[in-house]
Amino acid sequence: MDIKKTNIPDADLITEYLKGSETSLEKLINRHQLQIFNFINSKVNDRDKSEDIFQDTFIKVIRTLKNGSYNEEGKFLPWVMRIAHNLVIDHFRKNSRIPIIENKEEFDIFQFLSDTTPNAEVALVQEQVLKDIQNLVDELPEDQKEVLIMRLYRDMSFKEIAENTNVSINTALGRMRYAIINLRKMISDNKIALET
Repeated sequence: MDIKKTNIPDADLITEYLKGSETSLEKLINRHQLQIFNFINSKVNDRDKSEDIFQDTFIKVIRTLKNGSYNEEGKFLPWVMRIAHNLVIDHFRKNSRIPIIENKEEFDIFQFLSDTTPNAEVALVQEQVLKDIQNLVDELPEDQKEVLIMRLYRDMSFKEIAENTNVSINTALGRMRYAIINLRKMISDNKIALET
């Protein structure tokens, strides 16, 4: 395979890296570093800390790839974003405060995270609530789920979402609104306690 070409799918670059091609890993990092770093920095708001978390993200990525436990076929970027997101949360936990992850919508699924230091029990409950909500997100209609993930997990603007999904900004906003309405209903139906 000619790894000089730029349009090689992520999955192929991963395969090549696992066969020993360090250049393939470099290509993967270069391809996604700006988006991943900007996502981390938008949450942490500190360039040095963001660089540390970015490095930790790729250390974890390399470790997972090398021990053979990567199986997100064709979903490399969302997988790396999840790792980065978890490391951002770990960073705030270590610094004794869990942030409110900002979302401009009226209903913020992260609003239950408090600014005070949670005790172990509260942290566990919050972690479970997050998992429950992520499971509910998976139940949303595909178009709503896609917009919600791009907005909340990838920190994309509605303009970027509209361009990526080939719809108008109004359609993207509408899908987000319906996703939030549906999530709110599912949270209520499943009796997930957002207040701890």
